[in-house]
Amino acid sequence: MQKELTIKMSHLVVVVSVLFLLAIIGGCAKKTIPVPPTQPSSNATSINATSGNQTSINATTNQSKLKTETLNATETNATSMPINATTVIGTNEATNATQNETFGIKISEGRTDAPMLPIYFDFNKYNIRPDMVQRMENNAKFLLAHPNIKIQIQGNCDERGSEAYNLALGEKRAEAAKKYLVNLGVAPDRIQTISFGKEKPLDPRHCPAAWAKNRRDDFVIIGQ
Repeated sequence: MQKELTIKMSHLVVVVSVLFLLAIIGGCAKKTIPVPPTQPSSNATSINATSGNQTSINATTNQSKLKTETLNATETNATSMPINATTVIGTNEATNATQNETFGIKISEGRTDAPMLPIYFDFNKYNIRPDMVQRMENNAKFLLAHPNIKIQIQGNCDERGSEAYNLALGEKRAEAAKKYLVNLGVAPDRIQTISFGKEKPLDPRHCPAAWAKNRRDDFVIIGQ
């Protein structure tokens, strides 16, 4: 009886020991080994820094775009604005003041009223010489700028030839000048013509220099 009890106790001890070992092994299996935290690599730090810089660059770029768009909008508004009315009024007033000036008091050359200039002709000719074209154009500009002014073109000749011949030649010279001004836009009803022939020489001498001076058209203001 005592022997059987001893055997049972031995078996019990073995069973308890096995259970104890199993319990210890199970507890160890359930424990987790802590993993040490990994330090961020230098590459990751550089990437983050680069990302931060890129964010700043993007923010600066966006601000620049915003400023540019604002400036463009301002320029567009300035371009679309109408011309200052004061400037236009001032220009018109200056033009009217010029038109109200009194002309015909000062002689520019020959018997022509300033600021116009006379033109000269070759012997026995009535065509406008090439060197007189600029004077004709300037005279036309003056008349176009002062539409109230009326003029008389006076044709003149030198002393050679008959009185009748020179009267006819002087008329042709005056009419040639009138036609030229009309072609440049001056209204024909603002221009009168007359021929003095050789009756009113500017230079009374009897020489080529005097004759050249007397072959001319004078532009005289008769109304404004």
